[in-house]
Amino acid sequence: MQALSPASSLLQPPVSLLQKTPAILETLLRDVPADILDWKPAANRWSITEVLAHLLMIEQLYGDRAKRIVVDNNPTLEKYFEPDPANLREKTTNQYLKEFVALRQANYFFWHGIPSSAATRTGVHPEMGTVTLLQLLNELANHDLGHLRQIAELYRAKAFYPQAGPFQRYSNPKP
Repeated sequence: MQALSPASSLLQPPVSLLQKTPAILETLLRDVPADILDWKPAANRWSITEVLAHLLMIEQLYGDRAKRIVVDNNPTLEKYFEPDPANLREKTTNQYLKEFVALRQANYFFWHGIPSSAATRTGVHPEMGTVTLLQLLNELANHDLGHLRQIAELYRAKAFYPQAGPFQRYSNPKP
């Protein structure tokens, strides 16, 4: 069995994107003021801090799912449960980001060492049925990109759009 390499694995594209997400978040959020990080565009929408809390929860869940698929034979995968909104505000933005970065780096080292043949290994999701490791990691990469866009839109809508004056006609943030 051969470990992941850029030319030999279907797992490489999602794993490559998953490796980049922490640096993107750290760079984007490095000096953002707390009032922007905690701003919610509506009562039923998440702030940047809450998105980071969600990303950490998903990282824990998907990291566990991926490990179980690799180690166990067709395991039953844990279902995602929507968190209590109060649980999304237990820590600071910086705490959520640091924990996410550390866990993602640990998961990346695991994923990077997975044999390319493991892409077709499966687990059973309680609602979706059989899923492959490749599908799981592609969904996690897709999930990252969706929330990176959401964080950028929140930042854009609160920090820059209101100050754009007549240039507002060229954009319409939807956080």
